[in-house]
Amino acid sequence: MTTDIVLSIVMLAALALLGGAFVLWRRTGEVRNPALMVLLALIAVANVLIWTVPTSDGTTPLEGLERAGEG
Repeated sequence: MTTDIVLSIVMLAALALLGGAFVLWRRTGEVRNPALMVLLALIAVANVLIWTVPTSDGTTPLEGLERAGEG
């Protein structure tokens, strides 16, 4: 349950980073800082995917983590 909240917050942060990068790029014309913000958002999304995409046996690392916490 707690991990669901954390993953949701990470996804919201990634969306905020993308929006902030766009606004910063449009206001200042700067490229480096918005590009770094986009890179950080991509890394955050990749981390969420690592935890939630099923493996070849049909389970996710998140499910394994939750099962380990139960026992």
